[in-house]
Amino acid sequence: MARHATILQKKTTGLLIIDIQQRINAVMKYRKRVVDNVVKLIKGFQILNLPIFITEQYRKGLGPTEQPILDVLNQPAIVEKIHFSCCAATPLLDQIRQRNIQQIVICGIETHVCVLQTSLDFLAEGFQVHLVLDAVSSRKKHDHEMAIDRLTQAGVIPTTIESVLFELLIRADNQEFKQISQLIK
Repeated sequence: MARHATILQKKTTGLLIIDIQQRINAVMKYRKRVVDNVVKLIKGFQILNLPIFITEQYRKGLGPTEQPILDVLNQPAIVEKIHFSCCAATPLLDQIRQRNIQQIVICGIETHVCVLQTSLDFLAEGFQVHLVLDAVSSRKKHDHEMAIDRLTQAGVIPTTIESVLFELLIRADNQEFKQISQLIK
């Protein structure tokens, strides 16, 4: 069966969580929704045994990653950065390439700064970028919406947590499906 090129494939997909840190997240428009949905994404990627990457922007100023995210990641290897684009963090880009990831699922904050610049740079690097709309946020609704418009016009694929997880599942007749169905209820 032929599949569309933008459908996520388990063997080439990774999740990138960008800068969901306590001090900056406290002023985000959709902060609770983002944390809750990122936790679901993490759990889904763990069920599917897929790679997860996480960054923090200037931890000294913005604080650590939100605790619910750290709790489900269980001692994550956080890549600290000072550039807005995660692609400028060479160790992260190297790790992603070493895993043969071609489709990157992106969530985090802020939509119009780090998420935008990272997504555009991943496109420039030849990756297919999937932006999880119910797992990104900015302080202002206008900035958030403008960034989504700009990113989709540039070729980023808008998606949701359910779409991501069900694309990766492919079938409904396995244990992973049952676990993920329970997760997204």
